[in-house]
Amino acid sequence: MHRPPAFHEAPLPLFAPDEAEAVALPEGRLPSYIVDHRARLRERFKDGGAAAIPDYELLELVLFLALPRRDVKPLARSLLETFGEDFNRVVTAPEARLLAVRGVGPAVVQTLKIVEAAAQRLARARVMHRPVLSSWDALLDYCHTAMAHRETEQFRVLYLDRKNVLIADEEQARGTVDHVPVYPREVVKRALELNASAMILVHNHPSGDPTPSDADITMTLQIQDAAQVLGLTLHDHLIIGKSREISLRSAGYV
Repeated sequence: MHRPPAFHEAPLPLFAPDEAEAVALPEGRLPSYIVDHRARLRERFKDGGAAAIPDYELLELVLFLALPRRDVKPLARSLLETFGEDFNRVVTAPEARLLAVRGVGPAVVQTLKIVEAAAQRLARARVMHRPVLSSWDALLDYCHTAMAHRETEQFRVLYLDRKNVLIADEEQARGTVDHVPVYPREVVKRALELNASAMILVHNHPSGDPTPSDADITMTLQIQDAAQVLGLTLHDHLIIGKSREISLRSAGYV
């Protein structure tokens, strides 16, 4: 997703180095500087949407919901520093790693995971029960939303009917940072159970580089061979990196 240059090129750090440690505020009225800051931020978001604010301020807006009685700017700084100055990486970070950040508790984790689930559901709604091959850009957006920022590999299969309408999107396996176990028999068996006619394979590379490995290519060819025996079509295998994807069909492997 393109980010406005003014924010993309903003010098670091995003926060003043002498900023106070995040602390819970006393009962009663919030200090005026926090009230005013929140009001300005909400107004800018209302007027300009997400494009009007950089990642750290969008994260602050989310944290307002989880910690209404706290100055959340230091926590936003800490989260972005921990997960690479990237809002998406914060939202999709594993619960255990989020909880390891000082100041993060169940309320923050739940709020971040609600945002993650909402983003994925919105992106998924643009492709489910629609002809995939004519909605390719929406499909790529969904795959990036769901998988690009994961810290471990995930393997998904998109099952299509005879009109290439997406009828099921299923996670087949999760793995480590550089490997995910895939069983061609299970992939094809599930296609038969769903009465699918075609498939698109999708998995991510947590390293950010979507270049296919020899194992990726071998596994793809094994699934293609198993599918052809049963009259199923393998349209493609997409490998999702942090900012781009590779199609094994476009690359000439399938």
